[in-house]
Amino acid sequence: MSKTTVETSTNETENKLWGGRFSESTDAFVQAFTASITFDKRLANQDIQGSEAHAAMLHKVGLLTAEELAAINDGLAAIRKEAEAGEVDWSIALEDVHMNIEARLTDRIGIAGKKLHTGRSRNDQVATDIRLWLREQVDFISEEVTRLQQGLVQLAEQEAHTILPGFTHLQVAQPITFGHHMMAWYEMLQRDFERLQDCRKRINIMPLGAAALAGTSYPIDRQFTAELLHFDRPSNNSLDSVSDRDFAIEFTSAASLIMMHLSRFSEELVLWTSAQFDFINLPDRFCTGSSIMPQKKNPDVPELVRGKTGRVYGHLICLMTLMKSQPLAYNKDNQEDKEPLFDTVDTLMGCLRAFADMMPHVETKPESMRRAAMQGFATATDLADYLVVKGMPFRDAHEVVGKAVAFGVETKQDLSEMKLAELQQFSDVIGDDVFDVLTLEGSVAARNHIGGTAPEQVLMQVAGAKGVLAAR
Repeated sequence: MSKTTVETSTNETENKLWGGRFSESTDAFVQAFTASITFDKRLANQDIQGSEAHAAMLHKVGLLTAEELAAINDGLAAIRKEAEAGEVDWSIALEDVHMNIEARLTDRIGIAGKKLHTGRSRNDQVATDIRLWLREQVDFISEEVTRLQQGLVQLAEQEAHTILPGFTHLQVAQPITFGHHMMAWYEMLQRDFERLQDCRKRINIMPLGAAALAGTSYPIDRQFTAELLHFDRPSNNSLDSVSDRDFAIEFTSAASLIMMHLSRFSEELVLWTSAQFDFINLPDRFCTGSSIMPQKKNPDVPELVRGKTGRVYGHLICLMTLMKSQPLAYNKDNQEDKEPLFDTVDTLMGCLRAFADMMPHVETKPESMRRAAMQGFATATDLADYLVVKGMPFRDAHEVVGKAVAFGVETKQDLSEMKLAELQQFSDVIGDDVFDVLTLEGSVAARNHIGGTAPEQVLMQVAGAKGVLAAR
């Protein structure tokens, strides 16, 4: 594992890559307080990637010789291997990942290493590193969103005919199918996926070449560098380039929405696994027990995901607050952007992975779901619709069904359990055919339109979703 060390030499100003202006050493506490190497060393690969492209551009415009470029590339490749192996001794005295790598490169190859920083600043360098890193993370996260969607689609197809109560206000409303419910979750994640792809477009703009804030007097070729780093284009304004963190805020906002959706999923899973609902069973490997109550099987994964949502929300507020009072251009405040961004990615990836691993193995309990759907007069709307089709105005039908439900509460009967004569006391429009719509199967089958809960529609939604996922 890589190490981070503190250097407190009295000749420290001579070791600093920016020390020429200063006449005394940085206070040891201030040195540690202002350093970012403890967390931004995570950007080592992206920093090296950006440096390789920058060096290639400097050679193209005549600012590095072929020999110097070769030495820089060899040195950076060696440092990358050391970093991947955890063999780099990261120095707090050198503040950040950029200066650590540059100093290590210079130690390795000599004066050519000192030429690498020509035409750039740490300001545009770090902005580029973060974008390179976050672009890659968005791709990883998108893959996990897709994997979770695939699991939901698989479950929806398996349970396209399984009936459970649909709820509003957490009260039984109308019967739906479990497959339809899973496809609702799929749709939430589809919006999340699209937001990530849209966000990626604004991440994939290259700030390198903006230098400290005003650009550089060297004859750089930013379009060439952007192509090497697979950015869509260079940024348009040097001031904005080094100070912009909108892309990080936008990503964290998209991440917050994903976490909100995962939290909603979690809440339902927690309810559904309870003895009171008993709708599903989660695999044992995603649950834990109690240290005192041997009968317990706790849905810890959904509970923890629900809890971690607040963590990501906090990072969004942190980043927005970080930027709200900053004048142009770069300010040291921006060093505080990385830890919340890093933790947002780590948290989101962990939660998505847990759900993507878990959801294909959820076991449904159809009888429990059916029993629950029979308890709340779930087909009351179907009876009202039946009366409307028979010619009764909807408001009158609503009143008739309300009286029938009140009778059912009093007699402890579901509408489907009443005798025809009992139903006809509320309206003589009701005939023998009423029982075709009062069954749970009849109710869900009647919603046979685009977006409806009918099994036929669920399977059509599944087929469409499979096509969308296969095209990614």
